[in-house]
Amino acid sequence: QVHLVESGGGLVQPGGPLRLSCAASGTSLSSYATDWHRRAPGKHREFVAAITSVGTTVYGDSVKGRFTISRDNTKNTVFLQMNSLKAEATAISYCRTSSRAGPGTDLRHYWGQGTQVTVSS
Repeated sequence: QVHLVESGGGLVQPGGPLRLSCAASGTSLSSYATDWHRRAPGKHREFVAAITSVGTTVYGDSVKGRFTISRDNTKNTVFLQMNSLKAEATAISYCRTSSRAGPGTDLRHYWGQGTQVTVSS
């Protein structure tokens, strides 16, 4: 029932900006933390950013100072504003959230299908 859809990926030149969106259905993104991760070709998944239920943000060391994560509760969407993009950002970007079926039930994690980001000159 919980479904996440990433969008906003595409081709961008090094140093340029790009904004990704993570739209949710079946759960409220303001209830638990939402994370962004990325996986480059031939490499392991890397943590990018997270935003908690109260709006606290956390960033991976490789993107600090250049990326900003935010949430629009009316749209039930989390955004990732990426600035000063480097070639290392060429990857599939995924969002992840958590949800409970009801009080007292187990917390589960849900991933979107990903959106491709390509940084190239």
